[in-house]
Amino acid sequence: MRYTTLTAASLAAAFIAGSVHASEIKSEAITNASIEAVPQTRPDEMAADPVAAIVRLQILLDRAGASPGVIDGFYGENVSKAIAGFEALQGLETDGELDAEVLDRLKSDAAVVRDYKITPEDAEDIVGAIPEDYSEMAKMEKLGYTDIAERLAERFHMDIELLKGLNPDAGFAVGDTVSVAVPGDPIEGTVARIEVDRETDQVRAFAEDDKLLAVYPATIGSEDNPAPSGTHEVKGVAPMPVYTYNPDINFQQGDNTKVLEIAGGPNNPVGSVWIDLSEPTYGIHGTPEPALIDKVGSHGCVRLTNWDAEELGAMVDPGVTVEFIN
Repeated sequence: MRYTTLTAASLAAAFIAGSVHASEIKSEAITNASIEAVPQTRPDEMAADPVAAIVRLQILLDRAGASPGVIDGFYGENVSKAIAGFEALQGLETDGELDAEVLDRLKSDAAVVRDYKITPEDAEDIVGAIPEDYSEMAKMEKLGYTDIAERLAERFHMDIELLKGLNPDAGFAVGDTVSVAVPGDPIEGTVARIEVDRETDQVRAFAEDDKLLAVYPATIGSEDNPAPSGTHEVKGVAPMPVYTYNPDINFQQGDNTKVLEIAGGPNNPVGSVWIDLSEPTYGIHGTPEPALIDKVGSHGCVRLTNWDAEELGAMVDPGVTVEFIN
């Protein structure tokens, strides 16, 4: 695969023409890319491959507290929703359009990609492959990361294929230096209430003064297993939770008919955080597959990326209200 460094001007021109391919994206292009090119091409005309300017846009939205979910370089629904979330955070009309006002407020001279040297700690607790069958999964002592690349992709909020694409020659071994995204630091604050919006597939967190703190893309139940309705409360927050599979009250997974205890870890079925709700068996939680947020239904719960669930979990306490709307 051939990688070419693009200047800001050539990237913008190529993007407008629809000719920027994943094989032409390099970290320098993402760092220097002008997101002003994005609104000049309709989303349904976007190339089928990641685009540097969109990577930059996703990183800037992430920093602003309007999560785009996984940073992958694609202008999908989660990007439009993140733009609308950013507009709400900024007190603008929430139409999800990347207009001049949004662009002006998003602009930043800070680098959006940096070098990262892989440390010995990054190689700790690697578990290899994770089985799909819950009975086999239950035999594992910990559902950790399958390799260093997966750990770094989650840490820097990136799609693993984008991470590997930016580092085509990397073995992702201790001592290697790789290019990674520079997402935002976790939002800090105290959440007073949460809205779970089925219409927009978003979770919105509000402070005591009703100021919007953060917006996250979410998978909210499915047709077969709908999320609850009405208003509920947070009962507690569990990091790296043990997941109890009970087919009598949850759902049927494969041929498993017995209660199973599945160890904690980022690749646990409910991810790295479980925010327990007063509605029995329901919660807001992470996922081992961040790229599928708002693309594949859940078993009734509210699913976020692990990093978004961790951020939200750190801001909530028991008693916070969670309202399901629309």
